[in-house]
Amino acid sequence: MMNRSALFAPLVALLFALPAQAEIIPLDRISAYLNGLTTAATDFTQVNADGSISTGTIKIKRPGRMRFEYAPPDASLVLASAGQVAIFDAKSNQPPEQYPLTRTPLNLILSPTVDLGRANTVVGHAEVEGTTRVAVQDPQHPEYGSIELVFTDQPLQLRQWIITDDMGAQTTVILGNLAATADFPPSTFSITSEQQRRN
Repeated sequence: MMNRSALFAPLVALLFALPAQAEIIPLDRISAYLNGLTTAATDFTQVNADGSISTGTIKIKRPGRMRFEYAPPDASLVLASAGQVAIFDAKSNQPPEQYPLTRTPLNLILSPTVDLGRANTVVGHAEVEGTTRVAVQDPQHPEYGSIELVFTDQPLQLRQWIITDDMGAQTTVILGNLAATADFPPSTFSITSEQQRRN
């Protein structure tokens, strides 16, 4: 008679060969992580809606401040500070294009207190290929677009975000190792200082 254990041996081997599905990271843990992310920096790769790719460095100082420095040949600069977002075009001598930070999905992670448990803020929360993805929008202004945050665990870290604008176009920002840093000089995020420097 055939040994019954021999019948199940291939099945057991197959189960152990399959990668274990990662557990979804709870929203309260992600909120705590983002609230603890005071000053940080890393490099980034940006995949634009038209398929073009840009690279550069990003600096974050929560609440409310972010600096995107794009590498040549782009060499543009995007600053979030004092409730505004300013886009400096390296090829133009004109003042930067500005609009309120509150009208962008980035405001949701740069706000003084991140609470992903707030009613209607999170519109998606799922485990996808070993990552946890959280889609967030302003419940009072869904027309401002949304941002999908992608996290890995052990240690918990923000790896990328995908912004969908009011027209449905998507921009993906893939982060390097987002590491805590020492504080930045105030001029790092000053829109006024950058304007004076360029003039």
